[in-house]
Amino acid sequence: MTDDNAPVRFDTKIAVLLRDDLETWQRLNVTAFLVSGLGTQVPEVIGEPYADADDTPYLPMFRQPVLVFAGSKELLTPAHTRAVSRGATLAVFTSDLFATGHDKANRAAVRAVRRDGMDLVGLAVYGPRNAVDKILKGASMHP
Repeated sequence: MTDDNAPVRFDTKIAVLLRDDLETWQRLNVTAFLVSGLGTQVPEVIGEPYADADDTPYLPMFRQPVLVFAGSKELLTPAHTRAVSRGATLAVFTSDLFATGHDKANRAAVRAVRRDGMDLVGLAVYGPRNAVDKILKGASMHP
């Protein structure tokens, strides 16, 4: 018999790195946007649908925790470079996206800037735990 409540240690990690000078509403908004694409590109991160005792259905969510980190503007650029060089599953949020109002404008804002010129305010990365740890080197858990 297996213990369904036993802790699970995942071989992978979902992590968000936020610039430490963002306002609270920005941190929440950026985090939500960054992780929203993971399930569409990496379906194995999504668990089974939920239901309450009355059989009310609820959407499935990530099968593992999302760890949120904070770091300086100067930390985001090398983390982004490491993620790209390792071929990690990656999402980015730039400061330009605070001025846009919809998905098409968001994509155009990112497309308009070269990779090394992005004003990153956050990134989300998924991959093997040790690789994600190396990508986020120097970041600390979000307070």
